[in-house]
Amino acid sequence: MKRNKVILLIPHYKNLNGLMTSISSIDKDEYLDILIVDDGSNIEIDENKVSAAFLGTGDVYFQYLKENKGIEMALNKGLEFILNKNYIYTARLDCGDICIKERFKTQELFLDYNKDISLVGTNVDFLDTKGSLLYTLKVPEKDKQIRKKMFINAMHIHPTIMFRNSILSKIGLYPTNYKAAEDYAFFFNVIKYFKVANINKVLVKCEINPNGISTLLRKKQAINRVKLIKKNFYFGFYPIYGLLRSILLYIAPLSILIKLKSILKN
Repeated sequence: MKRNKVILLIPHYKNLNGLMTSISSIDKDEYLDILIVDDGSNIEIDENKVSAAFLGTGDVYFQYLKENKGIEMALNKGLEFILNKNYIYTARLDCGDICIKERFKTQELFLDYNKDISLVGTNVDFLDTKGSLLYTLKVPEKDKQIRKKMFINAMHIHPTIMFRNSILSKIGLYPTNYKAAEDYAFFFNVIKYFKVANINKVLVKCEINPNGISTLLRKKQAINRVKLIKKNFYFGFYPIYGLLRSILLYIAPLSILIKLKSILKN
């Protein structure tokens, strides 16, 4: 049997229902393996039940951290496993997020045909915990625009990405010194050396969970985003605007930010 080129990396922490939702959303015509890294949940995961929920073609692997160390450590534990295998691409998904039909096939084909692109994301529908649409986020497609606007916000939505594993030999794993902003730091490291893109389609539906990491650690995330903007700063409109925006994210209540995003869709 031909080995899958893609492996999906899913970190898990005390969200079994979300994990099942995400796994069962993967289309039956998808060809990929899955790696679930439990970040010290200390609850039993029924591996047979989770594996049975996956309707695509591939294997499901499980790793367990003995204690809760944070998502960046769980992701890096997963990448260490992946790098010991012969996978070409790694995709991402978070528990509770939903994949649209043929999401992984679409991204795999995009990277196969666009050899100059090393990481690709997609547009996203953001939902509340009841599954109702809050807003749709459309991200820039081309590398040039992504680079400019990276200072405003991450121009890739983390659970939508797929990247070439070969880039890790150059940039390393997820940075661990930017708590709750490890994805933003990772994306800055990627664009230093490689071209990136987004597919102009909604291929993932992401849940905004009041108990999610981005919500609970929002202020810490904003502080670390400021540090990353300063680290990569040059004098120009986007870096300056990005600094001001991150300060606003630190100050403003989450409910107001969600409402603004639904209006501005940006």
